[in-house]
Amino acid sequence: METIDPATGRPLPADAIQRVLFVVGNVHVYDVPPMTPGKGHVAASWTADGNKRQIFTARLRVLETAITQPSSEEKVKADIVLEDPRNGQLFAAAPYTAAAVVEPAADSSRFFALRVQDEAGRKATLGIGFEERSDAFDFGVSLQEAQKTLEWAQNGQLGKKTSTPKEDSSMKRDLSLKEGETITVNLPARFGRRKAQADTETSGGSLSSFSLPPPPSGAPSRGGGILPPPPQGPPTNSRAKRLSAADLGFDDGKFGEFA
Repeated sequence: METIDPATGRPLPADAIQRVLFVVGNVHVYDVPPMTPGKGHVAASWTADGNKRQIFTARLRVLETAITQPSSEEKVKADIVLEDPRNGQLFAAAPYTAAAVVEPAADSSRFFALRVQDEAGRKATLGIGFEERSDAFDFGVSLQEAQKTLEWAQNGQLGKKTSTPKEDSSMKRDLSLKEGETITVNLPARFGRRKAQADTETSGGSLSSFSLPPPPSGAPSRGGGILPPPPQGPPTNSRAKRLSAADLGFDDGKFGEFA
């Protein structure tokens, strides 16, 4: 089965790969009025007067297509397709080439303004509305996945991937030393003086940290603050201290018990 380009309806090359990122059965399509400056797109004006601006109910698909170019480069693109839910016939397609292709409504998370484009390059803005908020959320997630695949943040060329692997940046410059090469490191002369000065300050500070506080100030004394020596008593005779046994009241009898 041949692969069809969703934007043009023409067959794609046989080696083209197509992937469906999102699909929902019923999406309401509106003919939206011009956007109000400073307010954006207001979905309430689309559904006013009994949905008079609704023109179609379509099936919406987000498709990712990869095509290999003759230069061995892989071109990747994404398209938002509105189709007839009964037979799959293409109603409108929006090539997803920029984030401005899909703009959310200012007053509802279920409605979006979609910039569609025909094969001749003519553009128009249609409004789409999801019946469920979960479908609108999944639609936004599929657009984020398409942005990552297209690598919008990595480089300026959208949707182009090269098949050749990227060279490691560390292999571009060889910073290793060759045989016989040396590295000389010159330290400033003041480095040594600072160290010696730091040692001197450290040794001097150790003595000052143990300095004694000054003595407390008191009343002045006659001796200039020096206490006089204690008075000397009368001389004593060591022999006088040795009293005889008789003087102590003991009887030195004939038996000589205390001799």
